[in-house]
Amino acid sequence: MVGRLEGKNAIITGAAGGIGLETTILMLHEGASVLMTDISDAGLNKALSKVNSVVPASTRTGKVEIKVVDVSNESQIEAAVAHLDAWGGLDIIFNNAGIMHPKDGDSEECPEDIWDRTMNINVKGVWYGSKHAVRAFRRHGKKRASVINTASMVALVGAATPQLAYTASKGAVLAMTRELAIVHAREGFRFNSLCPAPLNTPLLQDWLGDDKEKRFRREVHFPTGRFGEPVEQAHAVIFLASDESSFVNATDFVVDGGLTKAYVTPEGPATEAPRNLAA
Repeated sequence: MVGRLEGKNAIITGAAGGIGLETTILMLHEGASVLMTDISDAGLNKALSKVNSVVPASTRTGKVEIKVVDVSNESQIEAAVAHLDAWGGLDIIFNNAGIMHPKDGDSEECPEDIWDRTMNINVKGVWYGSKHAVRAFRRHGKKRASVINTASMVALVGAATPQLAYTASKGAVLAMTRELAIVHAREGFRFNSLCPAPLNTPLLQDWLGDDKEKRFRREVHFPTGRFGEPVEQAHAVIFLASDESSFVNATDFVVDGGLTKAYVTPEGPATEAPRNLAA
C-alpha cells in the first residue's frame, strides 16, 4: 500500500522531541524521506535512535537524516533546505521549532532580550524556513508543496497567565502564514498554521508538578478533561502535508480538543489519551 506521503521529501525543525519527533515517525510510516533538524546535536541523535527503533529501515521506503540547525540563523536554514536538493528537492517543510521562555511575562515583566530572542526563533525562524522553501520549490519545479507553521491557540484567545512575547510571536506566525498562502496559491504552494492546545509534554508537566490548583486552572478548560498529546498534533500535520488537503490553504488549523470553543465544560472522567509513538 502506497503511503500518503510516498516519494515526498520533508524537513522538520524542532524534531528532537514532542510534536516534531512524533511527526517524523508518522511521515516515515507514510513513505516520506525526512531531514530532522534541531539545535541540539545530542537531542537529535537520541531522537534518531528512537525513530530507527520504532520505524526500522527495513520497514520504510524513505530515508531519515539529522542536521543541527539554529532556525534564527538564516544560513543554517538555507543549508538544510539545500541538503534536500540531492534527494530531488523539498516538498514539505514543518516549521515547528520554537521557544516559550520562563522569563516571559506581561508587558512589565518581559525583558527586552527575551522578547527579541523569542521573535528571532518563533517568527524569523518561520520566515526563513518559508522563504527558502519557496526558493527550493521553484528551483525543482514543484507544482504541489506544503508548508506547515506551528503557531498556538494562545494566538486566538487571551490568558490571565501572560507570556506576552510568546503570544505575540504566535500571532505573527498566523498573519505571516495567511499572507504567504495567498501570495503563492497559484504556484500550488500551500501554507497552513497548526494551532495546538497545551500538551502533555515533560516540559509542561514538570512545570505544573504537584501544584493541583495550577493544573486544575488549565485542565478545567478542556472539554475532554485532559491535555493533548504530541501524536494528536502530528496526525494533523500529516493531513496538512499530504495531497488530501489540496484545497486547505491559509487556515489556522486548531487542534485543541475543543478548548477555544468551550464556555462551560463537562464534568466526569477525562477521555482516554492516545499513546505517543515515541513513548
